[in-house]
Amino acid sequence: MPKTDAYEAELLGAYDKGLLKSVATKSELLKFKAAARATAIKDRRVNIRLSAGDLQDIQVKALEEGLPYQTLIASVLHKYVTGRLAERGGRPKAAGAAHKPMARRADKGST
Repeated sequence: MPKTDAYEAELLGAYDKGLLKSVATKSELLKFKAAARATAIKDRRVNIRLSAGDLQDIQVKALEEGLPYQTLIASVLHKYVTGRLAERGGRPKAAGAAHKPMARRADKGST
C-alpha cells in the first residue's frame, strides 16, 4: 500500500469519522448514475484471436489486478477509444485523439 502524506491522512480520518459531505446536486448525481449505467452496459459480444503468450500475459496481469481477464481487456479497449490509454513513459492523449472511427461498410466480412 502506498505511503500517505499528512493531507491524505487528514482526509481519510475525516472520511472515517463521517465528516465529509457530498457537494453534488441531485440532478448531478442522477446524471452521473445514468452515465455509469450506460458505460457499464455490455450489449455486444466480440470474438478475437490472440497468441497463447499474449493471452497468458493478459491473464497474469488480470490476476495481479484482481479482476477477470475479459474485464481487463474491455477496460484497456475502453481507455484506448476514449483517449485515456497512456503509452509507457507518456501521458494520456486527449479524448478522440487516440483513434479515428473506421467507416462502416454494408458488406459482410469488412472491418
